[in-house]
Amino acid sequence: MGFIKKVKKNFSSIFKNLFKKKTAKIGIYGPPNAGKTTLANRIIRDWTGDAMGAVSNVPHETRRARRREGVTIQSNGSKVTLDIVDTPGLATKVDFHEFMAHGLEEEEAKRRAKEATEGIIEAVKWLDDLDGVILVMDATEDPFTQVNVTVIGNMEARKLPLLIAANKIDLPESSPARIRSAFPQHPLVPISALDGQNIDTLYEEIADHFG
Repeated sequence: MGFIKKVKKNFSSIFKNLFKKKTAKIGIYGPPNAGKTTLANRIIRDWTGDAMGAVSNVPHETRRARRREGVTIQSNGSKVTLDIVDTPGLATKVDFHEFMAHGLEEEEAKRRAKEATEGIIEAVKWLDDLDGVILVMDATEDPFTQVNVTVIGNMEARKLPLLIAANKIDLPESSPARIRSAFPQHPLVPISALDGQNIDTLYEEIADHFG
């Protein structure tokens, strides 16, 4: 059996064993502005009618992890109840100039950068308390970033079941195939969290892997 097939089989086994429990705690991770909160809002809105939080084009807008308990997803006869944790965007460094580029004054930008850095540390700590991860990647960008490689390596080292959501397929420059080629060892679903394209397929995968 090839390495990739063996990894896929091992992860599939981990998924099935871990998520037989009543409720699975799932983290939504990814780099800033990949669409994590947009996806969290869509999942929660579709299954509860509520929402997780506000969405912004400013990087690192989510600066503290937010948890929503008891979200039940049903698809193709499978049913799973999740506690969903929307986490701050992961980055190798946070530059306050990013915030100034969005119109913030220097003092406010530095405060936001400090909070964003603290949020990243919190997001990494959450990994110790999760049963699995939905990793949101921007399908319009090169997947071979230091953040993506580091995050996936970290999750694999922890043996955390991982489902990749290749987001923003509503944009013409998107290429989920690049992400699939970069990380073929993990299941991937191309989606648009913004307009709901292929979201039912994502729910099928969530119910199958986490149910």
